[in-house]
Amino acid sequence: MLARKGLLPDGFLLTRLAEDSAQPSRFRSKAQRARFITKGGSCNVAHKNIREQGRFLQDVFTTMVDLKWQHSLLIFTSAFLCSWMLFAMAWWLLAFAHGDLEHRGPGEGPIPCVTAIHSFTSAFLFSIEVQVTIGFGGRMVTEECPLAIMVLIVQNILGLIINAVMLGCVFMKTAQANRRAETLIFSRNAVIASRNGRPTFMFRVGDLRKSMIISATVQLQEGEVIPVCQLDIQVENPLRSNGIFLVSPLIISHTIERGSPLYDLSAQSLASRDLEIIVILEGVVETTGITMQARTSYTPDEIQWGRRFVSVMAEEDGCYTVDYSKFGNTVPVRMSSLSAKELDQTRGGQQEAAPEGVLQGWGLVRAGRGGHRRGGRTCDTNTSQPWYAHTEGGEELEEGKMEKGKKKTVKLEEIGREGEEQRLAEAWD
Repeated sequence: MLARKGLLPDGFLLTRLAEDSAQPSRFRSKAQRARFITKGGSCNVAHKNIREQGRFLQDVFTTMVDLKWQHSLLIFTSAFLCSWMLFAMAWWLLAFAHGDLEHRGPGEGPIPCVTAIHSFTSAFLFSIEVQVTIGFGGRMVTEECPLAIMVLIVQNILGLIINAVMLGCVFMKTAQANRRAETLIFSRNAVIASRNGRPTFMFRVGDLRKSMIISATVQLQEGEVIPVCQLDIQVENPLRSNGIFLVSPLIISHTIERGSPLYDLSAQSLASRDLEIIVILEGVVETTGITMQARTSYTPDEIQWGRRFVSVMAEEDGCYTVDYSKFGNTVPVRMSSLSAKELDQTRGGQQEAAPEGVLQGWGLVRAGRGGHRRGGRTCDTNTSQPWYAHTEGGEELEEGKMEKGKKKTVKLEEIGREGEEQRLAEAWD
């Protein structure tokens, strides 16, 4: 649909089709499961056996806005025709009761309530002229009948109400928040890859329009079909919030750690896991100020293990460009098939078995932090020490530089040992 509107190049869809065929899922589920949220964002829930149908009539405006266009236009047309016919009958009865339907010559008989009404057809034409304020000038209400003046006032008020409701419904239907969501796209597949030493669930989201989404937030929910259960998933953000700045395509990530619903998810159990990850993006449209919401979901068949997204941004002629033909492309990365829980258990066992003073994990040291980096987390020791602090098994480097008449000795830590790298590789395998 976006390609037909000219918002996306035709090659984007071809690339996505080639991606789906060239990158089959490593682990496929045996049966296709029904999903709560479709890829387009609509809710796949059917409501049946609703006995209290009258509740919809208590909120007529919302009911009419939710109707399809053909049904709304049918209701509007029927409302106008019925009102015209109803008041045409009232004008014809007034003319009949006053004797205005009798053929008289000019200046003969009493003054009619409405001039130039001789049949129901002329009364119907006058009803249309009154309600839509056309006023051709051939027919008009006289001061002879006060009841005709009251009918004229009632018809004008009713016509204004019908026009207001019709215009309001048309405006709300054209300015609905889901229309803005048509230009918000999500990657067809999500990926799970190692990031900062931890398994991370990631997907990509982008906005095709230049007008921004203000105060955009992303929420993730993981649900199981039987029994129906929903759990919130925290999105990784240094600001401790789910807010995003959607000026270019972003990769939304969730670190799989203790407390995450995906903590015990492995590559083998992914295909048999009965889950659906629902993505909800909310924000305020910059141009209209209307709150919008875009939705999608990912089932186990749409989650790729051990892959990451390729870069889609490049700098050209002093500005950044986005190549949407690569929006959903992924590449394989080295990734353990174990779950985050099993990896933590493996690393915990290695830490208990390691002698004191031997580095574990990546063997990476960051300046200005106590302890060392292990598995993407900082393991603090009892006393915070700088990166150049003495550790057992380290090497001493003496510098001959004299400062204020004193000789300084700096002891550096030994990092990146081959034995630790071998143990790490065995843990990932």
